[in-house]
Amino acid sequence: MPICTSCTHITPYLYTVYESEYNLRLEQCPNCREFVDPYVEHDTLTILLDLILLKLGVYRHLLYNRGAEPRRLQGKGKATSTNERKVAGNRITPKELDRWMLLIQLGAALIFTDACIRSNYLNSERNSQPTRWTKQTVLGFLRILFGTAAETLAFHGGVTFACYLAMRLMTVFQSWFPPKSKSTSNIRQEFRLSMISFSLFYASITKLFLLFLLTIWLPTSTQSHEYTHRPLPDWANFLSNNSSFVMEAFKILDDEGDREWIVRNVLGGMSAGFGLRVILDLHPFFTTLIILAGWAAKTAVAALLSGWVGGNEGNQDAWLAYSIP
Repeated sequence: MPICTSCTHITPYLYTVYESEYNLRLEQCPNCREFVDPYVEHDTLTILLDLILLKLGVYRHLLYNRGAEPRRLQGKGKATSTNERKVAGNRITPKELDRWMLLIQLGAALIFTDACIRSNYLNSERNSQPTRWTKQTVLGFLRILFGTAAETLAFHGGVTFACYLAMRLMTVFQSWFPPKSKSTSNIRQEFRLSMISFSLFYASITKLFLLFLLTIWLPTSTQSHEYTHRPLPDWANFLSNNSSFVMEAFKILDDEGDREWIVRNVLGGMSAGFGLRVILDLHPFFTTLIILAGWAAKTAVAALLSGWVGGNEGNQDAWLAYSIP
């Protein structure tokens, strides 16, 4: 069932259609009196921008409400229901199969984008000349693409397994110490296994967008391996004269590789944790542990494939420094 993007209250419909597809009215949540899902009327660009900005409502719209059928009024206000659900037991319904197909398409697109960003970064580390597409470079890109896909699958597998353990432990804990309210939260009732990977992929859009911006403004080859001193503002000079830690922080943020590592791992981990909190009714401490479990699986796969992905150039250190948290 669809949920309200403001208070997660379960509602039968998101909007009502009158006669024409373009004549519709958004439903009002009976709990919070807000529109159930304003993103129904938003275009794709607005949804993408809100995904990059990590808006909670757009996650709930995409994970729980996308594809929900509206209530249709025909003739003199006669309602026809197209949102009735049939109990199918454990059988995979066509709607759930479509969700998995969409998940595969979304994952393939984001993995390919991530591989292009990584390839551009690793090529900038190797030489200063523009990369020409030869047989060797194509094979190198395919290795990077395979390594990126393997890391992504390992991360998603580790997170999914950790989510399963966390939810099982939570169930056991609640059986030992029953809560005062026995009702299950709406978020937990509508949980689906595919939502874990969906939330991780949606959360990675913020990371990939910032990495793409860093890829556009890559430093020149003479600056990529050494720190170039730049004049600091007066307030920064005052702080740096009293603390060597501040100066080191400025140097770290000035280095392109460190900026990309921070965006990929620190910001990427925070956005992934935010995405998991949308679908898991757990404390942030547990979502942090879940992300760490996914990082552990990803690190193991990155270390295992570093020699093969690095190719003949011996680029293992650059791959590991870029991939491992």
